Amino acid sequence: MNFEVLDPGLAEYAPAMHSALDPVLDAHLNPSLLQNVELDPEGVALEALPVQESVHIMEGVYSELHSVVAEVGVPVSVSHFDLHEEMLWVGSHGGHATSFFGPALERYSSFQVNGSDDIRQIQSLENGILFLTKNNLKYMARGGLIIFDYLLDESEDMHSLLLTDSSTLLVGGLQSHILEIDLNTVQETQKYAVETPGVTIMRQTNRFFFCGHTSGRVTDYVPFFLPPWGPVSPDNVSLRDLRTFKVEHEFDAFSGSLSDFDVHGNLLATCGFSSRLTGLACDRFLKVYDLRMMRAITPLQVHVDPAFLRFIPTYTSRLAIISQSGQCQFCEPTGLANPADIFHVNPVGPLLMTFDVSASKQALAFGDSEGCVHLWTDSPEPSFNPYSRETEFALPCLVDSLPPLDWSQDLLPLSLIPVPLTTDTLLSDWPAANSAPAPRRAPPVDAEILRTMKKVGFIGYAPNPRTRLRNQIPYRLKESDSEFDSFSQVTESPIGREEEPHRHMVSKKYRKVTIKYSKLGLEDFDFKHYNKTLFAGLEPHIPNAYCNCMIQVLYFLEPVRCLIQNHLCQKEFCLACELGFLFHMLDLSRGDPCQGSNFLRAFRTIPEASALGLILADSDEASGKGNLARLIQRWNRFILTQLHQDLQELEVPQAYRGAGGSSFCSSGDSVIGQLFSCEMENCSLCRCGSETVRASSTLLFTLSYPEDKTGKNCDFAQVLKRSICLEQNTQAWCDNCEKYQPTIQTRNICHLPDILVINCEVNSLKEADFWRMQAEVAFKIAIKKHGGEISKNKEFALADWKELGSPESMLMCPSIEELKNVWLPFSIRMKMTKNKGLDVCNWTDGDEMQWGPARAEEEHGVYVYDLMATVVHILDSRTGGSLVAHIKVGETYHQRKEGVTHQQWYLFNDFLIEPIDKHEAVQFDMNWKVPAILYYIKRNLNSKYNLNIKNPIEASVLLAEASLARKQRKTHTTFIPLMLNEMPQVGDLVGLDAEFVTLNEEEAELRSDGTKSTIKPSQMSVARITCVRGQGPNEGIPFIDDYISTQEQVVDYLTQYSGIKPGDLDAKISSKHLTTLKSTYLKLRFLIDIGVKFVGHGLQKDFRVINLMVPKDQVLDTVYLFHMPRKRMISLRFLAWYFLDLKIQGETHDSIEDARTALQLYRKYLELSKNGTEPESFHKVLKGLYEKGRKMDWKVPEPEGQTSPKNTAVFSSVLAL
Repeated sequence: MNFEVLDPGLAEYAPAMHSALDPVLDAHLNPSLLQNVELDPEGVALEALPVQESVHIMEGVYSELHSVVAEVGVPVSVSHFDLHEEMLWVGSHGGHATSFFGPALERYSSFQVNGSDDIRQIQSLENGILFLTKNNLKYMARGGLIIFDYLLDESEDMHSLLLTDSSTLLVGGLQSHILEIDLNTVQETQKYAVETPGVTIMRQTNRFFFCGHTSGRVTDYVPFFLPPWGPVSPDNVSLRDLRTFKVEHEFDAFSGSLSDFDVHGNLLATCGFSSRLTGLACDRFLKVYDLRMMRAITPLQVHVDPAFLRFIPTYTSRLAIISQSGQCQFCEPTGLANPADIFHVNPVGPLLMTFDVSASKQALAFGDSEGCVHLWTDSPEPSFNPYSRETEFALPCLVDSLPPLDWSQDLLPLSLIPVPLTTDTLLSDWPAANSAPAPRRAPPVDAEILRTMKKVGFIGYAPNPRTRLRNQIPYRLKESDSEFDSFSQVTESPIGREEEPHRHMVSKKYRKVTIKYSKLGLEDFDFKHYNKTLFAGLEPHIPNAYCNCMIQVLYFLEPVRCLIQNHLCQKEFCLACELGFLFHMLDLSRGDPCQGSNFLRAFRTIPEASALGLILADSDEASGKGNLARLIQRWNRFILTQLHQDLQELEVPQAYRGAGGSSFCSSGDSVIGQLFSCEMENCSLCRCGSETVRASSTLLFTLSYPEDKTGKNCDFAQVLKRSICLEQNTQAWCDNCEKYQPTIQTRNICHLPDILVINCEVNSLKEADFWRMQAEVAFKIAIKKHGGEISKNKEFALADWKELGSPESMLMCPSIEELKNVWLPFSIRMKMTKNKGLDVCNWTDGDEMQWGPARAEEEHGVYVYDLMATVVHILDSRTGGSLVAHIKVGETYHQRKEGVTHQQWYLFNDFLIEPIDKHEAVQFDMNWKVPAILYYIKRNLNSKYNLNIKNPIEASVLLAEASLARKQRKTHTTFIPLMLNEMPQVGDLVGLDAEFVTLNEEEAELRSDGTKSTIKPSQMSVARITCVRGQGPNEGIPFIDDYISTQEQVVDYLTQYSGIKPGDLDAKISSKHLTTLKSTYLKLRFLIDIGVKFVGHGLQKDFRVINLMVPKDQVLDTVYLFHMPRKRMISLRFLAWYFLDLKIQGETHDSIEDARTALQLYRKYLELSKNGTEPESFHKVLKGLYEKGRKMDWKVPEPEGQTSPKNTAVFSSVLAL
């Protein structure tokens, strides 16, 4: 409101006068209001001043309910009903704020906001109140605590504020601009210029934003902010830019000055002053405007001098018009004012200074020039808001009732004891001659803090372990020397140590490994630190990557690897096909980690996997809520069954060379069934004597432990035999008795599998205690067996080495560490008896020396199984646990990867791969290392199989195929498939580019030192793949431009960077050439296998998201060709502009354009470097490139008339073809 034109008498209320008020009654003050009121020396009332209790309120008619004094003699400058609680806020010309609770106007809080300036506007928020003064914006709690204090420029003269959303605020005043302030960061984000200076009032509706100026003009703006429901276009208004502050319309309301205005629905009502010969005079005509037509309608004549007006939309759109003298009139904005609708407010002072209406429209608040507040309501018990929250009140003083103190509590703060201030000598102030200083020794730093400490420079940061209250140390009044023994065990300077204090038993290499992401993603992460072998690890950050260890186990089974890679079918989501693609990547890798994203994507689409609970949510996987041991055992059974079904549907070529030349698999069986299936007979014997025999097969066995807890020796072979030849009593249907009867069910083995898979089922303390007890018994037996020959380590004296050549010394004595926690044998011997029985025994190296290696094959039905892999569950409370695998890698793998022929045990912990001693694979400390799955294979298994791999992908995958999109037409085709005479050859160039969409957003955290740490990167999915011919008459013409259909929910289409729009990947509405990921993947795999060279920009990320492993000599990446060491990477757009004078990627990215540009850049590279023969001259070119880039800030100048390569003559020739 413009106070300068209201009344000249207001100039008397200068701030200097307010502080010097005397506690005397003002001549205008009603003495009846000041009964029982004490005035302090500053002249401020100490208590609220309610009127007499006997006030009669007529329902539906506004009447005065209460009047109180905020500050005696200090004019009220602003009043505001709280929008969240039942409170009324009042600000004074002296910068003081007071709040009143409820319709009784009980004083709630009172505090000073500004020492010199008046409070000009108040706005309530959820957590506090905003106060605007001349050049200060202060956010305070309702109790008076300061949340923030934002100082504006001293030249500013602010009068109004407007809250556009929960975190954005507009502030305007007598200057020629409006400020936008972010309440979260408490910073000025924008400064918008206004054509007419002096914005003193701001209002907002759903459609418009209004500014009232001191010149009497009302300006209409389209909101530059976006409301939650999106932008709304005003009727008949030309919108140019929703995010600018452009004027849409102006109303010249009054010739003098604007006093107040309000907006409701489609009506805008204003009141103000008009220019007369003698000066400004209050205009009794209210100017009303229709916002639908943006023009004035009939003015409304009122019978009072309007200074304030508000719409009070209850039953109708009533207007309340208030004069400074206290007269109030209600009228309809489109009707006639009736003098009978006038009532009078009795202000204590001569003038009314402020007016506000509650959100419920049940209460009106008036503030006068003598500091009094008047509350008018239309009901005896009004509410200020429709739904107000409960107000918090201060707790009563508890000084007189102190709680008892427990001296036995070490953490009890002694400051709770009230001690009077005294100048006398205290009893504890002993003379220096009778005392000696004995400082308390600093307690040791919590080992958990040392373990989690991160070093930044010379400062260490660690999260609070929450083991004790903040800033509190227990008092040790009686300490003994023994309590300090642990202090000396902690290293003086823990910062920079590689190992933390030994609090956890989990060995470092068995702990859960995580990828540390930086700004460059994975490019600067040192995987070689975790894997110094040439075998490939698997990345763990993908959802449901808990099965990485089992994928490695299946890969290192040579017959399974060859079988899976020879498989190819037409199913879109086939686990066998995707596993074969993943195995191919593991074959090509030379130590670099791979990821099974495509395999796990197909895995998530299998309904059986979801029904078995194998699909983990991200939150459960991160927190370790799932029982990983049970989960991986269920996954083991599921994958074998699923592979068996997938391979059973196809006719597999003969690959098995068994006795009699029998084929590898029989009718109705699969190769997986031949490898893993165990044929058996289930016999059910009823107590009536009836016996039923049913043939069946199983792909794996589950260990069944004996109930005996006496601690006697029980070989693993005995438990295995008991589990295979299971005998149990259960209720079953008997055909003879024709009812359910107790039956004895036994299982007889008819044929043993080539690969014996065992689920350990150690899912409770009972099974864990059994393994621990048997390991202790086996350790004692081993000690007695070897006598005194066991050494503490593997070091031998010189005399012992001389006897190693004798046969007796071939069996080296194991160490004590190798015998601990060992119950599992490396080999077992199984023999089929004539009566379908089974003999199982442990097979040791001593038995091998005694009977000879061929002993097992001499008798029919005798087989020796060697331990090939163990999958263990690592119990770690810090990380939620993990799964690792010990795998015995065979000779063929070492021959392919390292060129050597030997066998070695390795630990596979996601991307950590480390060779280990063979005894470590069978040692299980049940406190942290629990067995889950065991794999035994028949000796000399690989000799029974043809291990050749024939690539099943043929050239026909590149030929034309139908689109999945129903609405695609030939006119939308953007590529020409390869003809038979265009099939690529070794060394041919192919331009490649891919576009992606986001499935899951990135998860990051802010560390205590202020740095950002990426916990899990965003999960991307390929959406479009384009391949362009790199040579020939059709060079530059794409032969693959596939949009990849996806069934997963897309979080962000990244349209600005990918060009992919919602609907492009939906087969029902897409007009693109839509295919499955598998179909396009086969095309790229064929190109890789044939030996083409891919040219593109940033291909490393493209191949990573597509989940392809491409040999480095087949990749020509322009991001590295035009790169200098230790310099930034340069964008394709800047390279195209600098070298080719092309301006690409104008509005969005297009993969055809990018792939064609990358090919042209490679040709330019060959031209500049003379086919790589003149590196020095090319280095000068790169130097000039970087100098130009720094000058241009790596930004391409905006084109005047940008043309895309799609519109060039080259692309026109594509359409002509």
